[in-house]
Amino acid sequence: MIFYYTATGNSLFVARQLDKDIFSIPQELKKEVLEYKDEAIGIVSPIYAGELPQTVRRFIEKATFHTNYFYMILTYGKDDSVAGIWSETFCKQNDIHVDFIQTIKMVDNYLPSFDMEEEIIINQKINEQLKQVIINVKDRKKDIPLPTQEGRKLYEIVSKRFQEQPELNNGEMIVMSKSCEGCSICQQVCPIGNIIIENGRAKRLSKTCDFCLACVHSCPFQAIGLKKEKNPSARYRHPHITLKDIVKSNKQGE
Repeated sequence: MIFYYTATGNSLFVARQLDKDIFSIPQELKKEVLEYKDEAIGIVSPIYAGELPQTVRRFIEKATFHTNYFYMILTYGKDDSVAGIWSETFCKQNDIHVDFIQTIKMVDNYLPSFDMEEEIIINQKINEQLKQVIINVKDRKKDIPLPTQEGRKLYEIVSKRFQEQPELNNGEMIVMSKSCEGCSICQQVCPIGNIIIENGRAKRLSKTCDFCLACVHSCPFQAIGLKKEKNPSARYRHPHITLKDIVKSNKQGE
């Protein structure tokens, strides 16, 4: 049993390689009772600046897990920094014992800092990483990765930057342009239901959000962008994940 959170398909792709029973965290959060039992339970999630996305945190806070083996597979782009010990600590604060955590380096889709055209051509050796993850989970390996000195330093730098400039990490940078055609795709891929269609155009209900960038990457007209981004014309979705997959995972309305 695996629970996943995805914006551009990276974590969904990983979840599919690990188990047949996979469940979207945004969809599970619609339920009143979040109680799960299985021999092994995993969470697959992206790393946001060394931490877990807000929606994943809410799920962990609300859910109860009955299992002999709880593990987390965390996807990242530039650096996983302190993600292992941060996630273990957060779970422990919510009475969840984590047996194993492993990170997987994939395409970094944080648009303010990375050009998707450059990122996509980098060989991340994802298949090799996945092969090792599958073996480790099957063998019920127990390990929490410790951050390097460089990872700790990077986390401190990024945390300070986001404290000084919260708009870099809280969704305030997202801009809905006049070129919007009202197709509603952004509404359907938003994992927190923060977008509606009003008078034929997309509108955000709150200026802050998870900043997962699903709406930006998925807009077919590139009508959604950021106040600052490396390459405004480049977008990303995992090549083995479809737009329908993202919608099914994240759509909050009927």
